[in-house]
Amino acid sequence: MKRFKTVDDYINNSKWQDTLIQLREILISTELEEAVKWGSPVYTYNRKNIVGLGVFKSFVSLWFFQGTFLKDEKKKLINAQEGKTKALRQWRFNAGDEIDADLVKSYVFEAIENQKLGKEIKPDKNKKLVIPSELQNTLDQNKVLHGKFNELSISCKREYAEYIF
Repeated sequence: MKRFKTVDDYINNSKWQDTLIQLREILISTELEEAVKWGSPVYTYNRKNIVGLGVFKSFVSLWFFQGTFLKDEKKKLINAQEGKTKALRQWRFNAGDEIDADLVKSYVFEAIENQKLGKEIKPDKNKKLVIPSELQNTLDQNKVLHGKFNELSISCKREYAEYIF
């Protein structure tokens, strides 16, 4: 996945330019600040991530970083990784979808207000590392791999272990 340095580059290198431009115009009309993080557009309030733009093969999405706190009365949001993602919620836009700017703004304004109120799910940093037997057996048989695995941060080790489970 290519990482872009500017929002303009992100938009100009996408087949979803029209949709991205519409969503960007909505987001920058609010009090959010535009940035690029992880190679994608992210909109922040007081340096806290509120919403991001994402491009996929068959849709464009708005990612609400603390979307679990949104009322979602119109049922637009989904949890893209059920059972894994706690706070993040996604709103998908498909080809030909009309974007209701007022509705998008209402979700964004609610997300900003939630941030101002301090509503936030923080990642569990003390989660225990559980290594599946398949990974442990491989590490025991390959000392070089074992050494490299031990050099990883605890969060990276957890990601590998969870991927194998």
